[in-house]
Amino acid sequence: MNETPLGNRLHIGIFGKRNVGKSSFINAITGQVLSIVSDVPGTTTDPVGKAMEISGIGPAYLYDTAGLDDTGDLGRMRAERTKDIISKINLGILVSTARDFDQFDRGLIRDLKEKKVPVILVFNKSDLYRGELDRNREMPSIPTVEVSSLTGENIEQARKLIARVGSGITVERDTILGDIIGHGDIVCLVVPIDLGAPKGRLILPQVQVIRDILDNDAIAVTAKEREIEYVMRSLPAKPSLVICDSQVVLKVAGSIPPDVKFTTFSILFSRQKGELATFIKGVKRIDELEDGDRVLIMEACTHHPLPDDIGRVKIPRWIRLYTGRDVTFDINAGPYRDKDMSQYKLIIHCGGCMINRAEMLHRISDAADTGVPITNYGIAISYVHGVLKRALSPFPYESSLLE
Repeated sequence: MNETPLGNRLHIGIFGKRNVGKSSFINAITGQVLSIVSDVPGTTTDPVGKAMEISGIGPAYLYDTAGLDDTGDLGRMRAERTKDIISKINLGILVSTARDFDQFDRGLIRDLKEKKVPVILVFNKSDLYRGELDRNREMPSIPTVEVSSLTGENIEQARKLIARVGSGITVERDTILGDIIGHGDIVCLVVPIDLGAPKGRLILPQVQVIRDILDNDAIAVTAKEREIEYVMRSLPAKPSLVICDSQVVLKVAGSIPPDVKFTTFSILFSRQKGELATFIKGVKRIDELEDGDRVLIMEACTHHPLPDDIGRVKIPRWIRLYTGRDVTFDINAGPYRDKDMSQYKLIIHCGGCMINRAEMLHRISDAADTGVPITNYGIAISYVHGVLKRALSPFPYESSLLE
């Protein structure tokens, strides 16, 4: 409950060939044994992630990855999983040695820079290869440090370098809704308590929005959908903004005055994590769906499906009712994309509260590369219920894209 959410941490990927000391380096800079260390090449198999606080860096999420030069069919699968990590990270650290650094490493640096991921180059095992580094100083634009994970030499300098580069990286937008509310504004939150609500707690997006309201010196008033009309009558003044869960968007839209600005948690997070305008343009594809078309539902986490699950049950049902078409829905849940996007007419993504902005933007880019429109849960739900224009009232430009 007190930890920084995963999506708000600096995501750091540790890359390199086998047996250059990636795992040892992680253990050294964190001061913990997070990864298994062995002289046998290929000890790290799948990417291993760990949320933690690093002195001078703050809340971070570190990925220890398999060697990209792993061999055989299984090795190639591991290497592909490692490359997937590039889409999730804000900072890449390439670990090599003065003796091992070659074109393979330079290629990986190019891959990271093409994805606009800042890179730090770490030459490990300085206790073994001291004096052999000069011949490899061929990338002067890359911040570089020479260390020994075994002896601890320059580990503190490496930590400071990571902190310096990481401090200049924007992980998320500074605020969720601070640009659309002001000091003293009343913001009403409509929060259903259903099967998806954890016992004794609110879900992460709701908690984050409440905190953002308070951080911006506004007032949060929270109620269930059955009480929204009573709350509206009881408030001393109309709220500046009403935010609701997408599943009750139709009821809430009909329960508040038309001059009150109104949106959903999912729409707010589509701005925070991705590109609201892209999602709005993508939602129009719903009107073009035909019998037999396939739609991909993408979820960033692997939550246990509920009997009336929003992505697996409700959204497919609402879209079939809206279009009158026999549309097929597939699910891609979890941290990796295992479906071929090109076979789909539309992608509908969850709010993405469990991933960072870098990964969401990568998923949007992948969809664009395959020519498949992408939207998100809240926008799709509001669209098929006929209230998307109303739910975009705080965002005039994005609302105009529907015209």
